[in-house]
Amino acid sequence: MANTPSARKRIRQTQRRTAVNAARKSRIRTFLRKVESALASGDAAAAQEAFRAAQPEIQRGVTKGVLHKNTANRKVSRLAGRVKALSAPAAV
Repeated sequence: MANTPSARKRIRQTQRRTAVNAARKSRIRTFLRKVESALASGDAAAAQEAFRAAQPEIQRGVTKGVLHKNTANRKVSRLAGRVKALSAPAAV
């Protein structure tokens, strides 16, 4: 257990930051789920709109230190490809 006042303060700070970061991650996952459900339903317009809303949330996760930059870019890139494939006319 922490014995010094500075160590106790560190514990409080860590708990507070952990809660904030968990909320941020949850928010990002919610936006990603909206895109996934729109893609699964096959609705190109809804998928495009959900992707436009999710993209800044993912990037905000990078600036806040919740996601690594490459992880966020990979997620955005893969989602963009899937949304584009859904929006494109089906080639026969």
